Amino acid sequence: MNFGAAPVLERHRIFHTRKVEEACAYADSTGYCFAFRAREAPELDVRVNGVYLPRSYIGYVQYGSAVEVVVPTDRQRVGYWLQIPVRGDFEITNRGGSIMGAPGRGIISGPTGHVNRSQAGSARINLVIARGVMEDQLASLLGDSRKRTLEFVPKIDFTAGYGRTVAAHLLTAISDIEQDGSLLRHPITIGVFEQFMMTSLLLSHPHNYSDTLQRLDKTIAPRDVRRAIDYIEAHLETNITIADIVQATGVAGRTLFKHFRAFKGVSPIRYAQNARFHQVRQVLLRAEPEESVTDIAMRLGFAHMGRFSIEYRQRFGESPSQTLKRRRNRS
Repeated sequence: MNFGAAPVLERHRIFHTRKVEEACAYADSTGYCFAFRAREAPELDVRVNGVYLPRSYIGYVQYGSAVEVVVPTDRQRVGYWLQIPVRGDFEITNRGGSIMGAPGRGIISGPTGHVNRSQAGSARINLVIARGVMEDQLASLLGDSRKRTLEFVPKIDFTAGYGRTVAAHLLTAISDIEQDGSLLRHPITIGVFEQFMMTSLLLSHPHNYSDTLQRLDKTIAPRDVRRAIDYIEAHLETNITIADIVQATGVAGRTLFKHFRAFKGVSPIRYAQNARFHQVRQVLLRAEPEESVTDIAMRLGFAHMGRFSIEYRQRFGESPSQTLKRRRNRS
């Protein structure tokens, strides 16, 4: 995760200034409070870049100088922040104490007020998921409502295990946005990304509901898995969420995950992605002369053509254009 000195998501700039007055005015307009050290004011270089997705926000922030940012509890847009340090250290202090973040060691902060102190020259990437969205995802996995606020263990290691996978997925999404904006082109692509990030954190990173999720050992019948599969395969051209599958089957999301892996070897979301690849192949084999690979792939939620072509070849031993060419040759 070595990004060098260049800011990330510069083509999606929200705010930039080197002036203290403008920085403070921006902070005031967003509900934050900035505090700069007077002697470091000449080094100020506030950059806020980011994109808003339907259920989340991907952003980049740097301040240049050392800065203290106070996030009030009553912020309307407050949610769960996954913070990946790019350069330098930062510290978050809330009612639970203080924790340090540095490259390779991130922080998940919850929907409570806190103070964020950034070292001079530091920068980080943020994924923000609204409180209601994250807790609705948790409710789908639990199969019932929550009685307590969801609270993650704040430390997350991005150098190994699920932390590394989560960070890599987020950085791939940012790369797509910077290169050609492919992540932003299709609601299915966005939905798969958001579902993966939320579910990975809820099922892998420790929080105050982890034990409850692990205890969901209810046995379900193969017909319940079949019902989930039928729903998925009937809705491949839509953004399928865990909540949708739970509603269609009446089975808690965590239980579905467990038994889907037992019966199919993959999660429901991965099954849906696999099914989309098989469907796109069938459509290519039946394509009309005027249809293109891009048109067909986009319709089924594959927005990044380069990555789609690579994975398609790995699965089927030929490129999607070769499949389409065979169809036209037969015609």
